[in-house]
Amino acid sequence: MERLQKIMAHAGVASRRKSEELIRAGRVRVNGKVVTEMGMKVDPDQDLVEVDGKPITGREEPKVYLLLYKPRGYVTTAKDPQGRPTVLDLVHVPQRVYPVGRLDYDTEGLLILTNDGDLTYRLTHPKHEVDKVYHALVAGHPPEDKLQQLRTGIMLEDGPTAPAKVRRLKKIQGNTLLEIIIHEGRNRQVRRMCEAIGHPVLHLKRVAIGDLTLGNLKPKQYVKVSRVRIEKATANNYNHRLRRL
Repeated sequence: MERLQKIMAHAGVASRRKSEELIRAGRVRVNGKVVTEMGMKVDPDQDLVEVDGKPITGREEPKVYLLLYKPRGYVTTAKDPQGRPTVLDLVHVPQRVYPVGRLDYDTEGLLILTNDGDLTYRLTHPKHEVDKVYHALVAGHPPEDKLQQLRTGIMLEDGPTAPAKVRRLKKIQGNTLLEIIIHEGRNRQVRRMCEAIGHPVLHLKRVAIGDLTLGNLKPKQYVKVSRVRIEKATANNYNHRLRRL
């Protein structure tokens, strides 16, 4: 007997956290009955588990790990109510994978996709402080005191941000290319941070997650990697990068 959300994660439905959201939303049935409370244990060999009316198997799928160069114009969800293309349209593997974290519709760059729910939890939980490196082209030339606000933390509508690492890379005509490193994963966080200091983002690209980079990937391309590589590249590197830059 195992917890329902664990079986769903092992079957590649979603991460454990997302599986819990599916359960709370009433989208999961066990032996024909809708389950909405956490903690239920089921036998994957005896009980019928359905998500959105489709049965799943408790048999664990082979784990797969992908690094994708997400282009602009794609959403990082399995389905989009507005009918926009999703990142899952770009990958072709037999396993049902899902994105680790998000990049918004207008942002391009590195995205991890996997069916490993445990790794997804480790990479997305704030306590693990996995850093994400962005190159942000912002309007104008933000002065040092504005950048210092980002470095010390800035108040947004959903609370203060953790300190970010920020440096100027170059000036491009009347605008500035910044490198911004954060380890939180709030919705449109980098864009909102830059808007808060009066220098909105014109173009945003995530170039690295930990020590994982885009390498030679071009937009829409992806490559398979190992869990070991991802774990080594994302292990306790946020503070290390702060010291290095």
